[in-house]
Amino acid sequence: MTVSELKQNTEQTSPYYFTRKTMKFFGDSIRNYGVRSSTIKTGYSQEGGTQTDIDVWELYRKTPVKYGLRTSSYFRKDNFEQVFK
Repeated sequence: MTVSELKQNTEQTSPYYFTRKTMKFFGDSIRNYGVRSSTIKTGYSQEGGTQTDIDVWELYRKTPVKYGLRTSSYFRKDNFEQVFK
């Protein structure tokens, strides 16, 4: 998965994430991003009390941007919805 492919796949689920206006606000660009496969552990479920794992694409910044922002964003592999950690 490349950043361009992730951008294309998330246009429906997170339409404002990759807009030029949003990128400019944070002092960021597409070139500063990388994508890698990752797994996130969720909290305990109500039914069984067990933790579940979610397979995600991690969108990470290669270098920090404005205000020292360097956090990653996570998107589900199955439906490309953003997951908040």
